[in-house]
Amino acid sequence: MHWSYFIAVPDPTAWLDTSKLPVLVLACIAVALVLYTTYSRHGRDGFTVRKIAGLSAVEDAIGRATEMARPVLFTPGWGGDIQRPTTLASLNILSHIAEKTASFDCPLLFPTHDPVIMSVAQEVVRESYARSGFADRYRESDIQYVSSSQFGYAAAVDGLIARNKPAAIFLLGTFEAESLIFAETGNSVGAIQIAGTDSTIQLAFFIVACDYTLIGEELFAASGYLSSNRAILASVRAQDLLKLVLVAILVLAVIWATIDPTADWWKV
Repeated sequence: MHWSYFIAVPDPTAWLDTSKLPVLVLACIAVALVLYTTYSRHGRDGFTVRKIAGLSAVEDAIGRATEMARPVLFTPGWGGDIQRPTTLASLNILSHIAEKTASFDCPLLFPTHDPVIMSVAQEVVRESYARSGFADRYRESDIQYVSSSQFGYAAAVDGLIARNKPAAIFLLGTFEAESLIFAETGNSVGAIQIAGTDSTIQLAFFIVACDYTLIGEELFAASGYLSSNRAILASVRAQDLLKLVLVAILVLAVIWATIDPTADWWKV
């Protein structure tokens, strides 16, 4: 009797879905690019980051608030939770801003709609104050949960802006209908406003009502830009390289779809 009767030979089609092979190839390319830009010296250091006006103005905005003896207000918006990439990017930027406000002895107000975001933000700000050498300036009550209701949250933040009249307002995260309400209230108290979101609908309101606006991926690159962290900047470069790869694939796909394989085009 043949040995194949006793040994089960696996069928490759049983564990490999060949229709998903392009996804596997693209995933491998993406991982390779991230590893190259992160761990290769040439991949890390052989590039520069263009100037982003909104991020370059962060220190000036905090300095203005300090000179005017008015606080800084930072809020991540109502549309996100702690799992959203925009919220995580916002908290990374909060770390840098908190370090600056601690150095300048400028109060930092952080209202939010989510108690989990509040707890994380309290830890982020506490660590930033300690890192700057002014841990005693941290006040836990300045990072507060206000309301989970969209317009309850909007009304509470508007009240904070109207009462405290912050000289600098950072609207960085996921925003919905409250975006224009915040921006208009900030304008009414004469604050410098730096906004950023990945919501294309709310970007229009920020652009017309705020001094500086981070558009789309500028928000995700902001933490690396502000801290000059080469690892974060390397991941941004990996995204840019991956975009070039996708563009090249799209061009090849268009060419491939345009050519008629039955035509004798090589005889022309």
